[in-house]
Amino acid sequence: MMIGRALVAVSMLLAVTAPAAPAEAAEPAKCLPERGTLTIGESWAQRRFNLPDVWQLTRGAGVTVAVIDSGLNTGHPQLTRAGAYEVTGTGTRDCFGHGTAVAGIIGAAPTKGSPFVGVAPAAKLISIKHTDDRQGDVGRLAQAIVKAVELGADVINVSVEASNVPDLNNAVAYALSKDVVVVAAAGNTTKEDGTPVPSYPAAYPGVLSVGGAGPDGARVDSSNATTPVTVVGPGKEITSTWPFRAYKEGLVGTSFAAPYVAGTVALVRSRYPELTNAEVVRRIALTADGGSGTGTGAGMVNPLLAVSAILPSETVALAPQEPAPLAADAIRPAPPVDSQSISIAVWVALLSLMTAVVVTLGSVAIPLGRRRRWRPGTLENGT
Repeated sequence: MMIGRALVAVSMLLAVTAPAAPAEAAEPAKCLPERGTLTIGESWAQRRFNLPDVWQLTRGAGVTVAVIDSGLNTGHPQLTRAGAYEVTGTGTRDCFGHGTAVAGIIGAAPTKGSPFVGVAPAAKLISIKHTDDRQGDVGRLAQAIVKAVELGADVINVSVEASNVPDLNNAVAYALSKDVVVVAAAGNTTKEDGTPVPSYPAAYPGVLSVGGAGPDGARVDSSNATTPVTVVGPGKEITSTWPFRAYKEGLVGTSFAAPYVAGTVALVRSRYPELTNAEVVRRIALTADGGSGTGTGAGMVNPLLAVSAILPSETVALAPQEPAPLAADAIRPAPPVDSQSISIAVWVALLSLMTAVVVTLGSVAIPLGRRRRWRPGTLENGT
């Protein structure tokens, strides 16, 4: 049974159904994503995060981020470095556009003439296609998560809402046990959906669950507040990469909030590689901008603070410890000056010096006198 659905037009979140009987996968008859645009402006999310300042500290190098989604358009000039895999048997191309947009938010490389750049442009992206449409199979979703771990992912982004089934639970637990940070969208809801229910894998313990918010930090109406939320990311009026070397503006949904957080996780893992997955999630939450109501968790993710803040609990791991203060009685006062002892010592030193001078002169003068036939205690030519 499907617990969520993708919203029409630009408000999208991939949904999956319970496992069905295995069937031979076939190449879809059509692969025609919605048309994008070639001309875009700078989005509010780009301005809010002030990423050039963040990139002075880290750009996400050395971190691998897996995007489990609808595939990837690797022909896009900002995504040419990404690797593409699939578990559907339908090829890796993105016939929906969703996966290409999610991947772009995480790690699109800069290109001349475009104001759009991913949060972690130096991170390595790998796309794992688990569906070819707005609907998917939870068994393949679980399979894709395991494959991401096997491919060496440090971060996994899952902009998918699914039901809670053992295969999915086990796949997420496996990823967490391998020190992977799993970032998942909290899900989208509408009035027509009835009473909202938690979305998985976002609702699993240990998963970094992401809701959607606007420029003011308030939750977007469609963001599922029933799912436990760790932080929120930009969830409306989003711009990102799109198939056929294009871009898409006006994207809405937690699908596009999650990759902003996944990109931030990549930055943190690059700058602080010694942190565990749980410590990374904690850092993301503690450095967020503060919640603004139900469904916003710790508030809007803050990439700059996430990579620069010094947290007391991480002092040992991130910086040398300060030396322990000395005890009050560790330094004792010097004794009073003894003038008489100093005077005696000075006279003794002077007498010793004079004696040494006399001995030295004697050792030189006596041998010279002997060569001249002089004897101590006698006068030369005396009677």
